[in-house]
Amino acid sequence: MATQRRRFVKEFNPYVTCYICKGYLIKPTTVTECLHTFCKSCIVQHFEESNDCPKCGIQVHETNPIEMLRLDNTLEEIIFKLVPGLREGEQQRESEFWKRKRPQENGEDGLPNKRLKDDEEETDGNKDYHRSDPQIAICLDCLRNNGQSGENVVKGLMKKFIRCSTRITVGTIKKFLSLKLKLPSTYELDVLCNGEIMGKDHTMEFIYMTRWRLRGENSYPMVLQYRPRIDFG
Repeated sequence: MATQRRRFVKEFNPYVTCYICKGYLIKPTTVTECLHTFCKSCIVQHFEESNDCPKCGIQVHETNPIEMLRLDNTLEEIIFKLVPGLREGEQQRESEFWKRKRPQENGEDGLPNKRLKDDEEETDGNKDYHRSDPQIAICLDCLRNNGQSGENVVKGLMKKFIRCSTRITVGTIKKFLSLKLKLPSTYELDVLCNGEIMGKDHTMEFIYMTRWRLRGENSYPMVLQYRPRIDFG
């Protein structure tokens, strides 16, 4: 039976180190435009000064490249298992950071600042739980076919550009359109991307990654078209 060759961690360094800081990836975060991965803090700090990927130079987003970042929790677990003591060391550094930061958030007597606490309590009930979701800009365009039944009911939106969470589904977009266009509850719409009808459970992120970007569409925002549902029966 052939024995397996022992591998050293350094052999994997090109895949588990950050291009910016040269250290092991901490909270690995991938740029969806080019799929390069960096430490979260490194890439966020970089995007405060530039809209381009620091490794390949591609423009990630015209105005807000942070929208195009995704955390890679699987890679993080792999790195922690590959590098002994990395998880514990990072937890220790994070703990020390918050210990140093805590006195700045307290009053002079070392107790929490009452005004700050009151402000937090006032805003706690008004949290926007989608605020941290990655956002995407979409253009909702009315697809008009000459003589198609239902054209007189389905109109173009007054404001066809929207920004929403990448987790929003096509089903939610249909409900939004029905509400804005004041359509009857029984009226059905099709939502299309590049001429292909999208399923009601497709998310905006899925459509962007598998239909919009992979078909060579580099323009922004992503364009979705809607039309009356065609009955082929």
